[in-house]
Amino acid sequence: MNGIARIDEQSVIKAYARWAPVYDWSFGPIADFGRKSAIDIINGREGSLLEVGVGTGVALPRYAPHLTITGIDLSPDMLRKARSRVRERKLRNIAGLYEMDASELRFDDAAFDTVVAMYVMTVVPDPVKVLAELERVCKPGGEVIIVNHFAQDHGLRSVIERWMTPAARALGWHPDFRIETITHMTKLDLIETRSLKPMGLFTMLRFRKPLEAGEAASPKGADNPPSCCC
Repeated sequence: MNGIARIDEQSVIKAYARWAPVYDWSFGPIADFGRKSAIDIINGREGSLLEVGVGTGVALPRYAPHLTITGIDLSPDMLRKARSRVRERKLRNIAGLYEMDASELRFDDAAFDTVVAMYVMTVVPDPVKVLAELERVCKPGGEVIIVNHFAQDHGLRSVIERWMTPAARALGWHPDFRIETITHMTKLDLIETRSLKPMGLFTMLRFRKPLEAGEAASPKGADNPPSCCC
C-alpha cells in the first residue's frame, strides 16, 4: 500500500483507548483549524451528515442545528465521551452514534448528503476500502470531505515523517501516508484542495459525487443501523 505501514484494527482500538482521556486537550487543539475549516463548509450545506471517526464528539456541538448528524467510530472509549458530550450539551440533531468499522459501514448506498472524515485516513488499516465506503454512502451530488495529514517528499517535515514511521503502530497512525492514496483511488470529483494550519501540516480535500443518469438524487435512510446509545 504505497509503502504505508499496516496498522491492524486492534492496534487502533488500543491506541485510542490510551488517547481518549486526553485527546481533547492534546491532539484536539492542533487539529482544530482543520476541523473548523471543514465544519464551516458543512454548515453551509443541508440534510444529513455522516461523521466517520467522530471520536470524542468534539465537533458535534459546532454543527449547525439544521443538519441531522450520524457519527461512527471504532473506539468504544472515544464513543463513551462523545455520548456524554451529546447528553451534557443537550444536542437534539444527533441521529445516532455507533460503534462501527469505517471499512464496512452498515448504511444503505446514497444514505447521506455529506460525509466527513477528519484525521481518520491515517489510522485505518485499509484507507482505500474506507474511501470506497465513504463514496458509497454519499448520495449523488453530495460531498465527501477529508481532512488529513499527507506525507511530504522533501524538507525537514519529510525527514521527521520517515523517522516516525517505525513507531506508527504504537502511535496508531502512519505518517508516510500519501495524498495519491486518496486522489487516485476514487471516482469522486475533486473540487478543492486546501492546505491547513499549522504549517500546512494538514490538508482538506473536498470531493463531489457525480450525478448519474437514472440515479435517484435523494438519499435512502440507514439500513437497519444498530441501536444508538447517545
